[in-house]
Amino acid sequence: MPAFNEGAIIEHSLKCLDNVACGLGLAYETIVVDDGSHDDTYLRVSQYASRNPHVRVIRFGRNMGKGFAIKTGFWESKGDLVIFVDSDFEISFDVVDQYIKALRDADIAIGSKWHRDSIVEISLTRKFLSRGFNVLVRLLTGLKISDTQCGIKAVRRKSFEKIFKHLSVKHYAFDVELLVLANLYGLRIVELPVKLLLKDSFSFRNMWRMFLDLLGIAYRLRIKRWYQRGFA
Repeated sequence: MPAFNEGAIIEHSLKCLDNVACGLGLAYETIVVDDGSHDDTYLRVSQYASRNPHVRVIRFGRNMGKGFAIKTGFWESKGDLVIFVDSDFEISFDVVDQYIKALRDADIAIGSKWHRDSIVEISLTRKFLSRGFNVLVRLLTGLKISDTQCGIKAVRRKSFEKIFKHLSVKHYAFDVELLVLANLYGLRIVELPVKLLLKDSFSFRNMWRMFLDLLGIAYRLRIKRWYQRGFA
């Protein structure tokens, strides 16, 4: 669970995730990666973890990027199944059991805002940006997935350990790189519905960074063929 300045919501997110995991009877751990927050995120998670042995927190001294935080959490985790969820609680955790079940037949299960069974509240601006970015992803990488950026994904550790060693994107386009590599090497990808309320708008700086990262992914994939050599 990557977190950046989520002090106002992080405890609620952890409680909801705990309730879901306990209800499913899972043996689990929750790793929160505080990505250089300026608020009291680290303090709140630390206090929560002191009362709950399932939870632990990793803290960066400065903001390293969501992708870097997820990658760090993956390597720190111990389970055979690893789930990445955003900490802002825009996505309901009630769907976690569906993602776990999907990994019986797939290597990665990803959320999609555009799945026919998804329940989504999204502004026209965010809808336009999401659709537009997905068009660019398809054109530049050939990836035929409806939504790379949804904030819930579940993976089988053994299927992704080698892939995680070759991931280089540290920010929001991390998801694209992850899925490009999964697709390139024939892993089984399944898209699942989500319950989602998108509240915040994206900054121009973040959008521009995502675009540049996407260009870098396309360059390494199609021109330099760096990903292919890495798995030779």
